[in-house]
Parts: sequence; structure tokens; C-alpha cells
Amino acid sequence: MTKRAFLFGYGRHGRAIADGLKMEHFRVVILESEEINLDVAKDDGFLDTTLIDVTKDSQLEALNIEDDDKVICVMDDEHLNVFLTLSLRSIYENCFLLSISDSIHTTQKLKKAGANRVISLYEVSANRIHNILKRPTATQLLDGFVTNHSDISFKEMTIPAGSMLDGKMADDINFGEHRVLLIGMIDEELSHGFLFITAGVEHKIDAGDTIVCIGDDEDLKEFEKSVVNRPKVEELI
Repeated sequence: MTKRAFLFGYGRHGRAIADGLKMEHFRVVILESEEINLDVAKDDGFLDTTLIDVTKDSQLEALNIEDDDKVICVMDDEHLNVFLTLSLRSIYENCFLLSISDSIHTTQKLKKAGANRVISLYEVSANRIHNILKRPTATQLLDGFVTNHSDISFKEMTIPAGSMLDGKMADDINFGEHRVLLIGMIDEELSHGFLFITAGVEHKIDAGDTIVCIGDDEDLKEFEKSVVNRPKVEELI
């Protein structure tokens, strides 16, 4: 069955996210309140597009979002993004809802509005500063990806028992050697929320945890194979 992702917003962040979802074989439904952004989505090859007034519950209800669908709120207007998150949660109680934020205050609002996960852009920036100081080689590789417009994307990887990463500290693993960069993880032992890998915090990776890495598509695929198949971590250190 094809996975569906409803993406609200095709502006500053939505365009890149849509490409990533498409590469992960999601059926991407683009919803926009600005016709000019919708035209850009169509030019980019997204045919399932809808012009919508997100302030009207009747239009949101007509989307018939199902419980196993993914919903991503990335409207350029942060106030509208919070309102949309709140409205969607009241209509669709069980769907997975992800929103982005560019401030601590907005993050708190989005969580209260019912977002299952909030990606904080200010934390991503802080994380990049940490990476420059602690992982200069990996950060240089990432900058090269962006400069050269390579096919970069994010990838989630769940750690199986016996993986080469199982039981290891994140800072002890040389991700840069594999041309990928660790962004964060979902630590099942501490919480079910997304934790950014930032300075001053030790993160132990255990079976069942989910790590999120960024890199070239092919490098991510090769790294995922090694995470699942290899029994020893020495090859990474």
C-alpha cells in the first residue's frame, strides 16, 4: 500500500521536504493557501495539489485524512501553522502530525496544539554549531553536499539488537567516515520525543532507538545496511 503524506505549505521549507518524501516513495499531497506556491509545486512535478483555506474546518474535513497518513505542517506563517496544527488535531485525533518551529515559544504552542513531533529549526542551527566544533570533518562533508546540490536527504534508521551501534555512545562513532551526519535520535529509554545531538549531552544508542542522519542518498543506504547487518562497531571507530 502506498504511504500518503499531506504537506501543508510549499514555501521556504515545504519544497525540500516534499522532495524528500517523494524519494521515500510517499504519495505526496500538496496543500497551499497561496496560488503562486501551488503553481511552483505543479511545475516541480507534484500533480496532487489543492488550493485550500486552512482557516475553514469544512475544507480540512473534506480531505478525509486517515489514521495511518502522515501530516506535515510547514506553512511560512508561523501563527497560521499553529492554528492549522490545532485545527487538524481536533478533526483528526489519531493521525501522525509533524510541525516545524523557529522559536522556543512557537515550539511550546505547537506541542500544546497537538503535534506528535516538532522539528525546531533554531535547535538545528545550534546543532550545526556543535557539529562544527566537535565534528568538523562531517560538517565539511555536509557543506560540500549542499554546495554541490547533491541528492541529500534525511533518513530514519531503527537500531536492531546486535547492531554495530547497539550500546555505543553517539560521540564515539565516526559517522563522517561513512559520509553521513547524525542529526538526532528518538531515545526509547529517555522519551519518545526527538532529541537533537547537541553539545554537553551524552547520548547512548540502544536497540530500539531510532537515529536520524543526513547525507547523500546512496551513502545513507549503504550506512543503513551496515547498521543492520554488521555485528561489530570497530569498523566505524
